[in-house]
Amino acid sequence: MLTMLKVDLGISTTTAYDERLRQLLTAARSAIIKEGASTLDASNPLDQQLIVMYAAWLWRCRDDMKGMPRMLRLALNNRVFGGEAGANDG
Repeated sequence: MLTMLKVDLGISTTTAYDERLRQLLTAARSAIIKEGASTLDASNPLDQQLIVMYAAWLWRCRDDMKGMPRMLRLALNNRVFGGEAGANDG
């Protein structure tokens, strides 16, 4: 997930931020679980993407503390209220 996050943030050519980014991934995972996604599975690609999106938002909002982007809020709500990632209704 670290590689995915670094690509998302456009900082894939350096390792200077790796420790901080790992901390953000851990914080993102904890925050998502706290929101109610108790079955979050870091080996599931959809859950990985949600963790990376959340961590990228934490990185980007660290100075301005703007609200959560709608896309991220919808993905988080879908994960929390939709149960297991990738589950379908049909």
